[in-house]
Amino acid sequence: MTGQPVGRVAVKAFPMARSEARLLVPALMFIALVVAAVASLGTPLITSVATSFHVSLGSAQWTLTVALLSGAVATPVLGRLGAGPHRRATILATLAVVVAGSALTVLPLPFAWLLAGRAAQGVGLGLTALMMGVARDHLPEERSAAVIALISVVSIIGAGVGYPLAALLAELGGVRAAYGLGLVVTAAALLTAWRSMPEAPEGRSAHVDVAGAVVLAAALLLVLFLAGERNLWSRHLAVAAGLAVVAVMLLCVWAVIELRSTTPLVDVRAVRHPAVAGANLAMFVGGIGMYLLLTLITRYAQTPHGAGYGFGLTTFVAGLVLIPFSVLGFVAGKLTPRVRTRIADPLLLAGSAVVVGGGFALFAAARSDPAELFAAMGVLGFGVGGFSAAMPGVILAVTPKSETSSAMSFNYVVRSVGYSLGSAIGGLILAAGTGPGHLFPDDTAYTTAALVGIGAMAITTLTSLALARRRSSETNP
Repeated sequence: MTGQPVGRVAVKAFPMARSEARLLVPALMFIALVVAAVASLGTPLITSVATSFHVSLGSAQWTLTVALLSGAVATPVLGRLGAGPHRRATILATLAVVVAGSALTVLPLPFAWLLAGRAAQGVGLGLTALMMGVARDHLPEERSAAVIALISVVSIIGAGVGYPLAALLAELGGVRAAYGLGLVVTAAALLTAWRSMPEAPEGRSAHVDVAGAVVLAAALLLVLFLAGERNLWSRHLAVAAGLAVVAVMLLCVWAVIELRSTTPLVDVRAVRHPAVAGANLAMFVGGIGMYLLLTLITRYAQTPHGAGYGFGLTTFVAGLVLIPFSVLGFVAGKLTPRVRTRIADPLLLAGSAVVVGGGFALFAAARSDPAELFAAMGVLGFGVGGFSAAMPGVILAVTPKSETSSAMSFNYVVRSVGYSLGSAIGGLILAAGTGPGHLFPDDTAYTTAALVGIGAMAITTLTSLALARRRSSETNP
């Protein structure tokens, strides 16, 4: 990547009529929202899956983990394919895979087929970066920046949209009915893409580094496995630590492969650019904190009164707690492009991280009433929305237009790993705070986890401020 700003060449070479542009923007938003919501369907359905398929909760957890894994692996591959001349075909083929996977989750098949379907649904997560690439290629510069910011936001708040709907359908019609929602919306997304996705600009090429993809998949499999298997850390610490070392070694091998490849899956040299490296570090640590609070609030809301705290909410009612998260996240996403004209993107990242930290502080200090959980979730949503909307601007400011999909895909892999670790860290802290013979952790364990989250957001804030200082020194030597 170079410091090359977004030019107007592609827009002039591939103009779109105003009516076509109007149709393209909602299509990009809809597809990004659908793939995020469908991938998150596993979260509220874990208990229902365990009951319906007569498997353990640990096995049912893989309906979420396998979607995150396939999404993390598919994202850089699709990002590289999306940088080439066959972007439209890549988008349509990927959505076809997601629709096929959605059908597998609905059909009366054994549990293994459900996992296969969830893995296919997770592949759709890789489309978010491609939606950004389409926006940057086919919309005017100012318009594309705002649209890219909103695509980033809806890819986050999709979980808040899908969670309560899936939970309600599961209560009314069972787990197959809930997954049926995924089949309907993914089919609609495929039709939308077929009607609206333009061809990529000419003169581009894309080759997938197969060796790099395989090694990255193995490394991410270990990372997500370790993030999900909390009992392994508490009962077999040496084994868990050994697997963690293997995962790190695989990531190092992957980096070497990418550096030596003439057609790398991810341009590792470009990732070393201070702005890109800093943004990805902020995304990683910030992702840990953001998902940690999301996990804490939803789990706290469903804890029965018998534990001495909590509200004993059903899965559906607990899902409604996510509504403030989604609404205020979208509001922040709409406001951010306007604020960017006055405040630099790294400063917006820092400010958003402070807002998320405020959500942690609110949860730590006041959680005796459901309204306080709604308030904390709203603060979290506003912070996450601003953070997600500002992040693409930091990375794309130093990214050539042809590398948009590839650059953002790596950022989304980092985000996925951060989210997984955030969920795992929350689970480990709560497990450590659960006394012998008790089913639920002490209330103080939630406070401890909130303090850890505040620390994570403080690191994110400092990293973002360092990015802002560097940009200021570059623009004002």
